[in-house]
This record gives sequence, structure tokens and C-alpha cells, in this order.
Amino acid sequence: MMRHRNRRLATIAASAIVLVVAVGLGLMALRSAVVFFYSPSEIAAEHPGIEARIRVGGLVLEESVGEAASGATRFVITDRVENVQVEYAGLLPDLFREGQGVVVEGRFAADGVLQARTVLAKHDETYMPSEVAEALREAGVWQGEGETPSAAGDGDSR
Repeated sequence: MMRHRNRRLATIAASAIVLVVAVGLGLMALRSAVVFFYSPSEIAAEHPGIEARIRVGGLVLEESVGEAASGATRFVITDRVENVQVEYAGLLPDLFREGQGVVVEGRFAADGVLQARTVLAKHDETYMPSEVAEALREAGVWQGEGETPSAAGDGDSR
């Protein structure tokens, strides 16, 4: 028969084990849901691979928007240092234009083209997602007003 003190110690130990397992399972679930943000220069320096779901932000390169053989829209995102080819098979946001800031989310295909699942465009002339603005500022091509962009919301322009 267990003494009261030993029973309390066993309960605490069992609770700690359950807590560690729950935290471990939660972290594993979150790891698969994390989407990393990259600039085109970061992708050129260290490619994330074809399995990783990523976000790439920058400017839509002028005269790069066209139609792919598959019927999808094909365009280039640039930070004026490096470029990333993007293919998107959906309706583009109304604010999507060449020379404008965008963030695309998707995975790279084996041919090196980013297969976008989501395309987010900036809301107005002063808005740009903070990650994109910072990457453009680091590349020396930020042309927004003031030192920091006025980010409103989460960058979703749907």
C-alpha cells in the first residue's frame, strides 16, 4: 500500500509525463503549419527545396506577366537583385500589377518555378507587408514613403 506522500509524487510524475507528451505533439503539429517568408535574394542564396511551403515577397517584374502553357498566369517576383519565377492557376487580385508589391505562397516544382497557391497584393500606394518592405529595404530598392511601411492587417488583400 502506497503512502500518501508517494501517491502524490506518482501523480505529479504522471502529470509531468502527460504534459511533455502533449507539448511535443503540439510542436510537431505546428511545425508542419509554419510558412517561412523569403525574399528572392534569400532563395538564390539558399534554396528551401521543393517540399517546403514558403512565402516569397517582392515586386512583380515589369513585362514579366504572361500565360504559361498550362493556362496559368506566369510572372516574376524580384527584389531588384534576384528573381523568382511564379506560376499561379487562379484569379489574381484586382490590385495585382507589374511593379507592385506582392507576397505569394506555395511550393517550388522540380523545374524551379514556384507553384503559388495564394497571391496577395498590396492594398494601396503606401501599404506593403512589413516582411516584404524590410526585404526590399535591405536590397536597397524600397521606394515607400517614410522609414517604415504602414502595415494594415495581416497583408491579405482578398
